[in-house]
Amino acid sequence: MENFPASALILKLLLPGSALAAGAALPGARRAWAPCLPRGEYLLRRLQWAACRCPSHSHTYSQVPEHAVLETTDYAFEMAISNIRYGEGVTKEIGMDLQNMGARKVCVMTDKNLCKLPPAKMVLNSLAKNGINFQMYDNVRVEPTDQSFIDAISFAKKGGFDAYVAVGGGSSIDTCKAANLYASSPESEFLDYVNAPIGKGKAVTVPLKPLIAVPTTAGTGSETTGVAIFDYKDLKVKTGIASRALKPILGMIDPLHTLSMPERVVANTGFDVLCHALESYTALPYKMRSPCPSNPINRPAYQGSNPISDVWALHALRIVAKYLKRAIRDSEDHEARANMHLASGFAGIGFGNAGVHLCHGMSYPISGLVKNYKAKDYNVDHSLVPHGLSVVLTSPAVFAFTAQMHPERHLEAAEILGADIRTARIKDAGLVLAGTLRKFLFDLNVDDGLTALGYSKADIPALVKGTLPQLPMIFMPCDIKEKFWQAEKQVTSFNCTL
Repeated sequence: MENFPASALILKLLLPGSALAAGAALPGARRAWAPCLPRGEYLLRRLQWAACRCPSHSHTYSQVPEHAVLETTDYAFEMAISNIRYGEGVTKEIGMDLQNMGARKVCVMTDKNLCKLPPAKMVLNSLAKNGINFQMYDNVRVEPTDQSFIDAISFAKKGGFDAYVAVGGGSSIDTCKAANLYASSPESEFLDYVNAPIGKGKAVTVPLKPLIAVPTTAGTGSETTGVAIFDYKDLKVKTGIASRALKPILGMIDPLHTLSMPERVVANTGFDVLCHALESYTALPYKMRSPCPSNPINRPAYQGSNPISDVWALHALRIVAKYLKRAIRDSEDHEARANMHLASGFAGIGFGNAGVHLCHGMSYPISGLVKNYKAKDYNVDHSLVPHGLSVVLTSPAVFAFTAQMHPERHLEAAEILGADIRTARIKDAGLVLAGTLRKFLFDLNVDDGLTALGYSKADIPALVKGTLPQLPMIFMPCDIKEKFWQAEKQVTSFNCTL
């Protein structure tokens, strides 16, 4: 594996004194502490201050409270956990669930590959057995776009459904969430609910129909979140719709469904679990998050690392260390695949309340600016960098950098992943974890850095620029907006090498 110099350079450009710093200066009193903070704390604070709006993992509202208490950090955290049902063969119960809720016309959403595989067939058999009237939409796009969302929304509006079932990975579940939302709010324009600044970021106030999610991959955790992610093609960026109202009423985690996953799909979704766990465990602690909300309703879903999220994140990390390689290498290893499916849920509870940070923040331009790369084992007709791959490629550089904030936690994570830390020095924590991750990825034949995905030195300014939308605040003062434009100009002219 290469030493990920491109990832390290992108991180460097995000620091104070760099192009990003020129565009991300903090308003008012916040500017005062920025120069005197350690670099890692500065960037982690920047991320939490942006309301943790990584579009794939935030289910806070787009609106910023008018009267937040800006002077103090928070003193509390709270846990929000979706309903989850776990067990081999549990999918057979879905027809009874829909019958129990009185559903009369159900929309089932999946993609053209999955509709031929056992998970979808098990769902349809259960619906038929329990006399559920349903219609199938199998045109979900892997890595959805605004247009693929709009197509699904049109189908949902015409169908007049009173319940929804999503079968698949994050793409199917997110598409179904969007279809449910806009069919329940038929007068709304598409951009009404899309996160600002691309959309209007309106709060969801209409009641939605019940949605049951049946995840078939072990990674995204979309069955636990209130967010729906898509590529906004005009701007070549990822964004999403974020509201707790979008959360499925039930996530049915059936480990039998992971048995049909190809090797690289298992790997890439597993990398997402790995980074969910690592990022939430090393996130800024909740007591360092500011501002303290003036009303508990304004406390964000992503609150920073906390004692409860830590438990789930560490447990998920231990499962990944023990079972991910086995799950990738042997499709018949039921124990490994079942445990990875469960780890996805565990990590979801962790990051769903603590948040994620730089690996995810930097991943969106990597996947959104894809040229001709097509991942192995993904049967799609378009270029694609899978989400988990785009996240994990930067992880060695990211954790080498963030260790200055929580060196003990970084060493602990490295030990869980197999490193011998008995003689390791605290100041080397980042390098130890980075080296452990490189070896872990090398053993699993991960693509050798950004170059292997088709990127060159000429793309680094665009990759940095594409990371900026993950950081800024929703309501941005005019002087800060102007500095962002200045930052973009500096980045565009930056001469750098891979």
